[in-house]
Amino acid sequence: MILVDTHCHLDAAEFDADREAVIDAAQQAGVAAMVLPAVERANFAAVAEICHSHSGCGPAFGIHPLYVEQAQPEDLQALRDVIAVGKPMAVGEIGLDFFHAGHDAAHQEYYFVEQLKIAREFDLPVLLHIRRAADAVLKHLRRIKVRGGVAHAFNGSRQQADEFLKLGFKLGFGGAMTFERALHIRELAATLPGEAVVLETDAPDIPPVWLERGRNAPQELPRIAAMLAGLRQVDTQTVAGMTTRNAVTVLPGLQALLDAGCRA
Repeated sequence: MILVDTHCHLDAAEFDADREAVIDAAQQAGVAAMVLPAVERANFAAVAEICHSHSGCGPAFGIHPLYVEQAQPEDLQALRDVIAVGKPMAVGEIGLDFFHAGHDAAHQEYYFVEQLKIAREFDLPVLLHIRRAADAVLKHLRRIKVRGGVAHAFNGSRQQADEFLKLGFKLGFGGAMTFERALHIRELAATLPGEAVVLETDAPDIPPVWLERGRNAPQELPRIAAMLAGLRQVDTQTVAGMTTRNAVTVLPGLQALLDAGCRA
């Protein structure tokens, strides 16, 4: 069984003590490829170094909406520079987050739009962070066409899901789906077209129910895949094949990681 974690933050401080073991455990569990999105200019180098040192890890570079407050316009040129040499899977993690009171929507949207332009410039997919902002994100995606990507931790409406699919996006599902009370997310995971869904952990965040708020890690992906299989009433191997194909379709750079893993 080959799985792809389309979104995990292995550069996070939570992994400083045992990062090598975490990556090895994931690979031993069948997670053949992991996408590591940066969240600000300050961690571009760390993400790049981890991915350079581990054949199963691929970088994405971007400025997260919760980090744009401290961003500077020159960070956008730094993003172009790292993309030019870093061979990323995508531009990300980028998007909009209107969850917190007092958020500066205009400031977030400025950086989101500029990063969409960069993704279009380099013909790269994007990894989207969307919280309480799906319609605003869709508005910008319709105006600035990119080659699709992943709507990370998707929990919008079915109508919004369909709009993302029309624009060439896949929808990411992970730990939140494992909670019985997450009725809406579980309904989406169960009923969306098979070609719409990819798997993710968002490690070290969004732990599945069995970790009881502990640190999440990519090695949890097989159990998350099994949960999705149960919701869709298919076997786990079917889910693994489906979600891996979907991930490679929307993030073509993953194929080289998977090929390298097969040769190892």
